[in-house]
Order: sequence, then structure tokens, then C-alpha cells
Amino acid sequence: MAKSVALLDYGSGNLRSAHRALERVGADVTITSDPKVAVAADGLLVPGVGALAACMAGLRAVNGPRVIGERLAGSRPVMGICVGMQVLFDSGDEHGIHTEACGEWPGSVTRLQADVLPHMGWNTVDIAEDSQLFAGLDADTRFYFVHSYAARNWELNPEPPMEAPKVSWGEHGGDRFVAAVENGPLWATQFHPEKSGDPGAVLLENWLKSF
Repeated sequence: MAKSVALLDYGSGNLRSAHRALERVGADVTITSDPKVAVAADGLLVPGVGALAACMAGLRAVNGPRVIGERLAGSRPVMGICVGMQVLFDSGDEHGIHTEACGEWPGSVTRLQADVLPHMGWNTVDIAEDSQLFAGLDADTRFYFVHSYAARNWELNPEPPMEAPKVSWGEHGGDRFVAAVENGPLWATQFHPEKSGDPGAVLLENWLKSF
């Protein structure tokens, strides 16, 4: 039986390509802004393009932070993509605007310290050890990025027996940033798996297999 995935529509996502990519790997996808539908699905995918402040305004308009929090409280899978990943941190500073975000992870999203921005195109990822998300993909695999801001530090390092999140890193112009996170039921990527061809499909399939 196909896994049901709610693709959260809050006015700031690349819905069409994400919908196609999820269907390609066998998910039963519903595009929705209804909190009840988003909470009830097997998995929730939070896309995101554009500015963090605008994305958070759209997310709050559909009770997105509450939906994400409610799902995670029940250990129900959530995946964020691009700005859909950035909204999971405490806050962000973009174009001189400070935005409070969902606060699922400590830390802030800030401008990449690189001469050429945005970071746009194909790039490799320094994959975390024992990653489920990148299973079957090697270190030379390239994913599609388009962003000028990112989480450039990782601050959540729980003490045992709590499991440490698996954090994969990217680099652009000599600046390192968080490229992907696997943290219990909450996974996210700074790159776009839905625009990353076959490797992106493998990654989304790995997410579906995790629940």
C-alpha cells in the first residue's frame, strides 16, 4: 500500500515538481493547506522557495508551525526542503530582516560567506556516517542547490542516550553549511531533491522507507 504524503501548500513552495517527484517514487500525494490533512498523512513534506520571512508568514497562515510540532510530538515523519529546511531553525537574518522561525532546532540561518551568490547548480555533499537519507548514494553524487542563505553551524548535540542527529554538509565558495539533517522523525535538505534527477528520487524513496 502506498504511503500517504501531505505536501504542505502555504504559498511558498515548488509544489508541482515536488508532487511529481514524490509520485515517481510511489507516494500517494495530497497537496493541502488543511492542518487536519497535514497531521493525518503518513508523511509531511514542507517545501519552500523565496525569502524566509515570507515563507514563515505563509506557514503561520496555515498553522504550519503547530502542524509540524504536533506531528513531531507523535514521532510522525516531517521533511523540509530548501527554505522548508530553514524554517525549522530558531531564526534567520535575511536582507536586514530578523525572522523568528519554528524553533525545532537551535541556530540561525544567515548569508553564505562566498564571493558568488546565489549558490546555484549541482554540488556534492559531505554525507553523514550511517546516513539513511543518502543510502545507496556515494560521495560523488551531485544535488541541485539554489540559495544564498543557510544554517552555517549546527548547535544541537544531545547527550547519550539520546541519539545525535546525522548532519551532512555542503560547501560553496569556501563556506560550509548544513546540507541535510536526519533527526529522529525530522529530516531536511538544503538542496532540492525534486530537481536532482535520479539521485533525488533515491533520496525521496529513502525517506518513504523510513516510515
